[in-house]
Amino acid sequence: MSTGFPGVDLAVVWCGVVAAVGGALGLLYRATRGARRLAERLGDLADDWQGTPPRPGVPGRPGVMTRLDAIEQQLAAVEHELHPNSGGSLRDAVDRVDERTRRTLDE
Repeated sequence: MSTGFPGVDLAVVWCGVVAAVGGALGLLYRATRGARRLAERLGDLADDWQGTPPRPGVPGRPGVMTRLDAIEQQLAAVEHELHPNSGGSLRDAVDRVDERTRRTLDE
């Protein structure tokens, strides 16, 4: 179908091409939005796992393995207090109080 004016026909064709390319780019953008969000979340997971170095105005954060190591060390210190040792643990102190209380009640 022709209008009889070559310049108008060419403009109509180019408008159709621009509309088709713009529509295709819009669909591509919408189709890849989920993949971009997933990639961003995986990047956040990697940062949390590995930790982040400090930057100006923002403190660094240790990674998961560093935090787990700190938790294990704290648990080892707590477990040390739960078992009798040379008299310095919490367990030894409770045992001493228990023995004194028992002697006081027996008197």
